[in-house]
Amino acid sequence: MPGPLAPHASRVRALYRRILLLHRALPLELKALGDEYVKEEFRRHRSVGPADAQRFLREWEIYAETLWQQANEDRQNSRKKTCFGTPLTEEKLNDFHNEQIRQLQELMQEATKPNKQFNISDDSEYKN
Repeated sequence: MPGPLAPHASRVRALYRRILLLHRALPLELKALGDEYVKEEFRRHRSVGPADAQRFLREWEIYAETLWQQANEDRQNSRKKTCFGTPLTEEKLNDFHNEQIRQLQELMQEATKPNKQFNISDDSEYKN
């Protein structure tokens, strides 16, 4: 049985693709983590209620817009390292469900692991 996101299928697919394309601007470690998280979240929200579906789409559209702006800043300021993301306000955190808090904690732990899954070197030092 189709979920509440079904009437918005083309909007959902376009948003999903846009986010994965925007992730290409991220450092490789963040791209891998972000891609995995986006895939899991979109899969997890296939059968949420209508109100949750609207909120889900709205929040991911805001994320995509923010990431687009930050990626453009990064391209324009090639000498300065861009900080991707936005701080979470206390008000926004208070709106989170327990499951969302748990996911956020897991994401933070994964993003701050001292032993990264892979080691990526800067190719520029090898180019002449």
